Amino acid sequence: MTEPENTSADTAAAAAGDNPTHSGFVALIGPTNAGKSTLVNRFVGAKVSIVSHKVQTTRAVMRGIAIHDNAQIVFMDTPGIFKPRRKLDRAMVTSAWGGAKDADLILLLIDSERGLRGDAEAILEGLKDVHQPKILVLNKVDRVKPEDLLKLASAANEAVKFERTFMISATTGSGCDDVMDYLAKTLPEGPWYYPEDQISDLPMRQLAAEITREKLFLRLHQEIPYSSHVETEKWEERKDGSVRIEQVIYVERDSQKKIVLGKAGEAIKSISTASRKELSEILEQTVHLFLFVKVRENWGNDPERFREMGLEFPRE
Repeated sequence: MTEPENTSADTAAAAAGDNPTHSGFVALIGPTNAGKSTLVNRFVGAKVSIVSHKVQTTRAVMRGIAIHDNAQIVFMDTPGIFKPRRKLDRAMVTSAWGGAKDADLILLLIDSERGLRGDAEAILEGLKDVHQPKILVLNKVDRVKPEDLLKLASAANEAVKFERTFMISATTGSGCDDVMDYLAKTLPEGPWYYPEDQISDLPMRQLAAEITREKLFLRLHQEIPYSSHVETEKWEERKDGSVRIEQVIYVERDSQKKIVLGKAGEAIKSISTASRKELSEILEQTVHLFLFVKVRENWGNDPERFREMGLEFPRE
């Protein structure tokens, strides 16, 4: 992993007072739809990773940066780990495990309702070969009986040695402060990696594309397949303080293009409106967003598209 340049030790010390500062990378791994993106956004206190009820929406490692007490905690939101079928699937799973092995500490997030069935069991097996300290976080605990939570925690800790186990709700925030307290004390002492006001290492053009992709999934989760991709092609800061953004939604077939456009352009207008609203809130300026839909056949086998997403193209 290529680490960012450190900010000066004086800057970090000034931010933290006389107490020593801590910093480090925490990789969130887990099955698809366990709530990793929701939890990262909760920890950071801002939107840095897209959230959708559609599984496997996170494709590459996203970093969200949080300050807690005297610690700067860099959360690496990894793609959900699952049994891969396509090249894109294999690239996502490889990215997730790579992010875990590059981190100072690994946080395994498990959906308490689903338990250790399927992918979760396979992840526990894979974690046996990972040497970094690991903590277990059981999510959605408000939906499960206490006795079932205890059985789940016991079974997971029998499979893998976890330093600590936490029970939380990423949606309500219950238990999340306890996790942050632990991480702030556990990560190594050292200067912060990023400026105090930075919340993500994603370029704004890429974050804007991710937000539009989220709105695409939310609007068309039943119809649109995973073979869609959003790229920000133009970003123009205007003299009146607004910004003009042009993005392209790529799909693989004409039939998919018709779905994204919708009847009389209704779907694309809805997606554009939702994305523009959120981008305006994040950028704190007026956004003029223009979306275009293009067919790019078989882009799921195009190495250039994988590089655009921050993924390594599988050669096998």
